[in-house]
Amino acid sequence: MTRTAPSDEDDTARAGELGLRKIIHVDMDAFFASVEQRDNPELKGKPVAVGGAGGRGVVAAASYEARKFGVKSAMPSVTAQRLCPDLVFVRPRFDAYKEASRQIRRVFEHHTAIIEPLSLDEAYLDVTDDRLGIGSATRIAELIRQEIRAKTRLTASAGVSYNKFLAKLASDQNKPDGMCIIRPGEGAQFVAGLPIRRFHGVGPKAEEKMRALGIATGADLAAKDIAFLRQHFGSMADYLFRAARGIDLRPVAAHRIRKSVGGERTFSEDIGSGSSLRETLENIIDIVWERIEAAGARGRTVTLKMKFTDFQIMTRATSQPDYVSGKVEFARLARALLEAELPLRGPIRLMGLTLSGLEGAETSAREAIDTAQLSLL
Repeated sequence: MTRTAPSDEDDTARAGELGLRKIIHVDMDAFFASVEQRDNPELKGKPVAVGGAGGRGVVAAASYEARKFGVKSAMPSVTAQRLCPDLVFVRPRFDAYKEASRQIRRVFEHHTAIIEPLSLDEAYLDVTDDRLGIGSATRIAELIRQEIRAKTRLTASAGVSYNKFLAKLASDQNKPDGMCIIRPGEGAQFVAGLPIRRFHGVGPKAEEKMRALGIATGADLAAKDIAFLRQHFGSMADYLFRAARGIDLRPVAAHRIRKSVGGERTFSEDIGSGSSLRETLENIIDIVWERIEAAGARGRTVTLKMKFTDFQIMTRATSQPDYVSGKVEFARLARALLEAELPLRGPIRLMGLTLSGLEGAETSAREAIDTAQLSLL
């Protein structure tokens, strides 16, 4: 069903015959940390965390050497240091990451104009009608990975399939520096064997709920009818029903205009005390403001998002007549939004922050492509 060393044959020809798209999802391997290891030879082979050490520091990215110890993005730095005593912390250099991202984007544009960036290090490509007339999505993905390595000295993983959902699953299948192809007719079978946690949007709490309902794999999910899913999962039901069958009708959205910059964190354990909520908010402020600076974004509206254990979502926002002047004001506004809601009616499983009302959001489509939002997790 999958393979890591594709031939030059057109493994996705059937997609064209069936009127399906040829989609590639490219995901750089431990991007921030890999850039740091590339630029500083002393860091090669060592567990590296990009972010602030100690105190309220948060891990923005971790090298694969660090991930072996359980270190991951959005983790408090003190926790990461406890898991990996030899962890090397490096302050983020967003200019270096953005330059590498621009080089990678030029590689994409060599093959297609239909590019949907998800972050500095991740994008969907529609190569149904590729610029060079290669015809094989598998071969194009192989060439893209080779070109990225040659131009940036970084590795990328790629997933090739006939829709976005499957392509994203595939890119994660053989990481790092790997490739996976899911051909037309293979999507439902591929998804059936996956643990439910691999489905995008299924966090720890949703996984726990699904397991309580006897759903542990894609096959278990596919066995449930839409009425059952709507009863237990509400608005998420239609997505789960389609995903369990390998169905995704979303197009690759090129020239998507960015409307906000932000991130959110899903907790391994629910939190409800004021002190824990305040500490978590400070961590999110640090990471999100780094994303705002990396994007060069200016906005007027700060929004706080919280999801309770019953999956009810609460959002609170405040808008300013002028653009938020800097991190100090951004943090002040975010803290005020939280304080106004304390004490909460119950514990939460997710918290997020966004800056919206961005300068030039109405017309700057190209800028949106260049600085697509990074997910906090």
